Formats: sequence, structure tokens, C-alpha cells
Amino acid sequence: MKTMRGSNHTGMRQFNERTVLRAIRHEGAIPKADLARLTQLSSQTVSIIVNRLLDDGLLIKQERIRGKIGQPSVPLAINPDGAYSIGLQVGRRSLEVVVTDFLGQMRHQWQHTYPYPSPTEVLPKIKEGLKLMHKRMGAEAWKRAVGIGLSAPLAMHQWGDLMGKKAQKAMVDWEHIDLVQEVQAMSALPVEFAKDTTAACVAELVQGLGRDVPNFLYVYVGTFVGGGLVMDGHIVNGPRGNAGAIGSMPIGLPPLGTRANANTPAQLLQLASGWQLEQALMAAGHDPLLVQQDAIMSSEFSAFTQPWLSQAAKALAMSATSAAALLDLDAIIMDGSLNPKLLQALIQQTEARLAQFSFDGIHQPQILAGRVGHHARALGGALLPLHAQFFPDKDIFLKQDELG
Repeated sequence: MKTMRGSNHTGMRQFNERTVLRAIRHEGAIPKADLARLTQLSSQTVSIIVNRLLDDGLLIKQERIRGKIGQPSVPLAINPDGAYSIGLQVGRRSLEVVVTDFLGQMRHQWQHTYPYPSPTEVLPKIKEGLKLMHKRMGAEAWKRAVGIGLSAPLAMHQWGDLMGKKAQKAMVDWEHIDLVQEVQAMSALPVEFAKDTTAACVAELVQGLGRDVPNFLYVYVGTFVGGGLVMDGHIVNGPRGNAGAIGSMPIGLPPLGTRANANTPAQLLQLASGWQLEQALMAAGHDPLLVQQDAIMSSEFSAFTQPWLSQAAKALAMSATSAAALLDLDAIIMDGSLNPKLLQALIQQTEARLAQFSFDGIHQPQILAGRVGHHARALGGALLPLHAQFFPDKDIFLKQDELG
């Protein structure tokens, strides 16, 4: 059992409440006596905190456990309806709005697709999505919503350069738009922001494999490939928010004697993004959103999927090897908005390509499939307000201390 230390000092009320909530969230339903041992708080302190959290509707009592020595104990559990959070993800192909409960489980979801994220289309749709979530939840549940977690690519106006002339013309307006401010103006709920791939990485860390894998590079394959980094159970952002930005990794070396930008090697995002497969489908008259559908695995589309899988897997394996040498990783966790079967094929081919590299002197990381799935960016966003409200200390939220 992991120990999660609190403090018995009276000035640490909020800290201790969050320590208790975190312990129950991590361990599951647990009696007060075990909770006191786990948090190293006094029985009296735990009792006061538990009663307060019960009154606030954040905890619920479960059936008494009988048959053991002593008085029957009453396990305490997180109340899923104790709080809600809104996740809002602005992507390059779609807008997604979700509602999660206090356990981080999705209750409601709505999505709107587009060829590219024009602000004149996206902003009204955000307002529409928030109103719809309010309606679906009902007035009483909405009162327990603690905030909006917004995720989006950084410097969105620059992504139009990769998405064609129409997108470039429409998306350049993002340069003069403060997306967080625009969303904040639509709601009285506080807005928390994270880069889209960082939000997805948070979802995997908290709701997926992150409980068991302390050091991993997270790779999200969507319209463009991106990632996040977790070291020792912590999200690592870097001073400019670029840690884990695997999409920008170069694949190959420039020819000797050439000037910078003359023969610049391709970046991973140019070789292993869903965008390349989408463009190949579009050029042949097919719907680019096939990449998210089961039909993409039909033999009818093998002429498009197989070359892309081979190219993407080779580039991903090279990037994974470089990352392993630099970071000493336990695993590479891959997820994305692609069709799950297509994503699984990509993972398998990346594993095969990884076996072709030498790992002399370094640890070869496992390639693992993420558990959260294509909702990861929106779900990760929804987790942000919950943790800002109830787990404001990032170390409490992101790391379980091994003290016993």
C-alpha cells in the first residue's frame, strides 16, 4: 500500500483534504482507520475531514464490512456525482466537448468535424457545445461543474501552412485571437488550458497506463503526430512547453555541405501523421475521415494504408530509439484518433521496425497501446479543472510517493 503523507497542523486543512481525496481515489473504497494509516494523519483529523467531505457530497459511504475482528468498518468512496468537469478540445479536424464526473469518467460527449479549424466556425460551435452540455446535464448537475479544461495545439495559426491554402488563409486569424479568453467569455466557469498532446498525456497518466509505467514517451497519432513526456511519474513540460514534442524530431541527416533549410530532413510529423494518409485518400476521391472508420482496414484501401504504415512505423521506430537513448524510457505509449485497428497495425509495425535497431548500451523500451483512446485530448482537458480545484499541488496529483 502506498503512503500519502498529510500534515496534522491545523493550517493544512486544504492540503489534508486533498491528500485524503487523492488516497481514496488511488486506493478505492477504504475505511477511516486504513485511511489514517495510509495518509499518516491522526484518526481525529481524518474523521473531521471525512465528515466535511461527506457533507459536501464528495464522498459516499458504502456497505459495512463484517466478519473481521472488531467493529464492522464502513468503506468510504469518491462520489462520482460529487463534481463534474467540462473538457473542450479544439483539434485540426474536429471540436470535441465532454463532461466527466469526479472519477474522470465520461458522462456526455459531443463532436463537430470540419476540414480545418477556422475561428469563424470554431468559436460559435464551442458556444453551442457548452450550451448542449448544460442542457444534457441539467441545472442541478451543472452547479457542481468546477471548470472547463481547454486543449488545443500551440500556435494554431502556423498549422495552416501544412493544411493547404484554404486552411492557411482561414487559420491565420488565430494569431490575433486569445482562445482561452474567448472561451472564458462564454462561461462563468474558470478555464484551464493545456497543449492538446499534453492533455492527452495527462489522461493516459491518470486514467491509463501511467499508474504502472513511471517513465514513458507518449505518442498521439492524429491529423498530426505529437506527444508528451512522463518521467518518474511527472508530466514534463519543459520551460517552453515543448518537452515530448516528438512531431518535430528530424528523421535522417542533411547531406554534407548543404546549407540550413536547403535539404532539411523531414520531421516525424511529415512522415507519421494521419495527414499523409488523409491526403492520399482525398487525392483518390475518398473521404479523408476514413482514417477513423473500420472501413479503412478493408483490402480496398490497402494501396493507401500499407505504404503509409511502412513509412510511419519506420520513422516512429527511429524517433523512439533516439528518445530511449536520451531519456532512458520504460515504454513508448502510442494512442491516437485513428481507427483502433489501424492504430494497432501501426503499433505492430513500429515494434517490428524497432527490433531492427541496436540497443547496445541502452534499454529498449516497450511499445504499448494507450488505454484511453481517441477521446484522450478532451478527457485530459476535463481532468485539468478537477485537479486545479481538488489537487492544486502538482506533486500530489501526478506522483505517488513510495514511502512504505
